[in-house]
Amino acid sequence: MNKGACARTEAVETMEESLIRLRASSSNGHYSGHLVDGATLIRTFGDAVAEILIRHDGSEGRLETLDAEFLGVVRSGEYIEVRAMLTQSYGMTRRFECTAYKVIELIQPNGSSTRALPEPELVAKATAVATVPRKLAISPRLNVVQ
Repeated sequence: MNKGACARTEAVETMEESLIRLRASSSNGHYSGHLVDGATLIRTFGDAVAEILIRHDGSEGRLETLDAEFLGVVRSGEYIEVRAMLTQSYGMTRRFECTAYKVIELIQPNGSSTRALPEPELVAKATAVATVPRKLAISPRLNVVQ
């Protein structure tokens, strides 16, 4: 992820799941009302998928497809939790479900006051497919090249 774009505040992962918390920085606000572009969330989905691939296979692999749906607004200064979960693994192909939840929002779109949301708000979801090159794919559980 681009260091200047968002600051990670926490990352908690397993081999099949990743959680990235970030604050959308002012450099992410490209539109009126400091709206964050969808590319920021897509990039973070890609980071979460890559992290799982590294933990699961020992390789970042290659993201083949990412089908995203944007459901809510994100503004600069708001905090987002992005989750990815490995849902299917066959051969060198991996399928993922990804979600992005807003957990802290601005009280006024152009202000600096924020509040933690009582319930996270789903702002985007995606499905992703990635492949891992056979020569690089390692199963950490078995510690052998597949």
